[in-house]
Parts: sequence; C-alpha cells; structure tokens
Amino acid sequence: MTTLTDWLAAQTVDAGLASVMQTMAAASAEIARVLRSAAITGETGLAGHTNVQGEAQKALDVISNDIVLSHIGENPEISILISEELDEAVQMQNQGRYLVATDPLDGSSNLDVNVTVGTIFSILDASKGLLQPGTAQLGAGYAAYGPATSLVLTFGPRAAAFTLDDTGTFQLTTAALSVPRASAEYAINTARERLWDAATRGYVAENVAGETGPAGKRYNMRWVGSMVADVHRILMRGGIFLYPLDSETSAKGGRLRLLYEGNPMALLVQAAGGRSTTGQQSVLDVVPTSIHQRVPVVLGSADEVARVEAWYGRT
Repeated sequence: MTTLTDWLAAQTVDAGLASVMQTMAAASAEIARVLRSAAITGETGLAGHTNVQGEAQKALDVISNDIVLSHIGENPEISILISEELDEAVQMQNQGRYLVATDPLDGSSNLDVNVTVGTIFSILDASKGLLQPGTAQLGAGYAAYGPATSLVLTFGPRAAAFTLDDTGTFQLTTAALSVPRASAEYAINTARERLWDAATRGYVAENVAGETGPAGKRYNMRWVGSMVADVHRILMRGGIFLYPLDSETSAKGGRLRLLYEGNPMALLVQAAGGRSTTGQQSVLDVVPTSIHQRVPVVLGSADEVARVEAWYGRT
C-alpha cells in the first residue's frame, strides 16, 4: 500500500507545501481519535458560547480548533491560520510561506446522532494576503469522520483519497477521483423550498418530475446536513450539492463560508472533473472581501451544474 507520506514524496510540489498537508492530516487523525470516544469522555454538548458566525459552539468545535492550532503551531512553514471558530486571523510565531484556512469541524450539529462530520481546509500563499480567490489555492482537502476516516486531498491537477488504518497511518485508496459528468442524485435542504429563488425551484422541479420531465430520468434526493458528508458522496459516485442564495440568506451573501468551505470543496470537485457555481460565476472566481465571507455554493457533476447555470441564465 502507498501511505500518505509516500504519496506526498512523489508529488511535484515544494516540500514545505507537502508538510502543510501532512500537518493537516495529523490534526485530522487526532480529531478522529477524539471523536471516537467523545461520548464516553463527556466531550459532547454545547461549549457555552458562540463563534464569530453567531452559531452556538459545540465542545468538540472548540477541541477540534485547538487541535488544529496545536499542530499548525508546530509547523514552521505555516504563518497564518484562518478558522471558522476564531474572529480574526491568527498570526503564528512561525514566519512560514503558507496560510491555512479551515473549518475544524464541519457539520458539528450532527455529532450527537453519530452522523459523518469533517475537517475542511485550504492552503494559500501567505505573502499574497488573507483575501485571495479560490483559483489562488495551492492545495485543499478534507477529512470525513464516518465509519472510516477518509482524507481527500488535491494540489490542483487531481484529487486523491486516503483511509486511516488501525495504526494511525493514512493509506492511499483512490489515486485519482473522478466525478461522473452526469448524475441522478442531488443534495439540497428541501425544508427551505419556500425561500428558494426561481432558478433553484426550476432545477429541482425538473428533477422531481423524473422521467416525465425535461431531464428524462429519475432522480434521488440525498441530504445529510454535513457538507463534508454530502461532498464526499459526490466525489465517490457523482451528484450535485446545492446551498443556493435564498430570501433568508441573501442579506449575508449566502450560507457557506467562501475561504474554508466553498473554495476548498470547489477545488477538490474541479480536480475530480466536476464544476462549481454561485449561480453567477465559478465559486473559485469569487474575490473575497472578508475572511468569513458567505457565498451560495453549487458543485458536483459537470452536466448537473451546467443545468443549474442554464436556469440562472434564463431567470
């Protein structure tokens, strides 16, 4: 088997950049260990305060953020950390070349029911500032903590998947992920249908119509409520994920955060042959205006994203 260390050594990237990936993998492995025993050790429930997003933090949100901070602090190649759980960017004592933007524990509202959650991260050149578009990413990845702990990484050209073994080592399980162009699965929170714009309503209505509609095929709807879980399914077998702008989220610009949710996931999906859009442009082309900026995110199988874009083009 090829280990993560072996795989990183074979990549044509700077050794410092490879070490950042190794650091985030090590942080993810530690978070996976903590999650496995959290219900036993009592590290569940609310932490008693909110993050910069105004969201109630789970105890494990705080613990996961601390784990990432600890690991990043040990890597001299990383000088800046942007985290969903921290109001401001953290300037590390290290003077390294790289910036990491992360959601340390995506989907934490699902923790109490043992649903897959994850860690998402993006790597940027720290010398270019905090606010860079997704096209400037040097790498991205996520860990999915489910029945197995999966790690999915990209430096841009392709995306690879690893699985954490019993010794705490990530083993390569898929060298080049490939998202099918066409799909018959979509992931969206239908409880928000009353808030959707006309394009989203039109696209979903076509899917619901199945064989009798313009798409001419039957669709299945899947929604976990954890972005990592939904995107991981898409990377493994295709589909589309939608968290569009709606009448409730429009004042904030969207629901998902650009730097550490939209951008890394869009880069991973693109590396696997998929596409992304906000409805107006590629997620990766959005120029950020703040470190916690929110955007609408649609990504997945290329043909499905094209259908969504077509709906936005005519509404």
